Amino acid sequence: MRKFILAKPIDMSTGFKDFFDTIGLTGGGLVTKGIAAVIAVIAVRMLLQLSSDPKGALRKGSMAIGTLFVAVVLALYGDTLFSTVTEAKG
Repeated sequence: MRKFILAKPIDMSTGFKDFFDTIGLTGGGLVTKGIAAVIAVIAVRMLLQLSSDPKGALRKGSMAIGTLFVAVVLALYGDTLFSTVTEAKG
């Protein structure tokens, strides 16, 4: 009988640090992704609440698109942007 091994066993006895290392995220990276997700939800809510007034809808829509852009940039490059803040020399 053959044994099928999908993945080698990983020792997770030290808790969350090992888990985040296996998925490739640090604690700061996870917080950055969480903040980006909250901003994205706010941007989508802003898009769904557009008014029927064309001028106001254009202004609110462009603000929502800008907010969504900030959320995407933060999700993609947030850990790189904030890595200089957390690695202070002193």
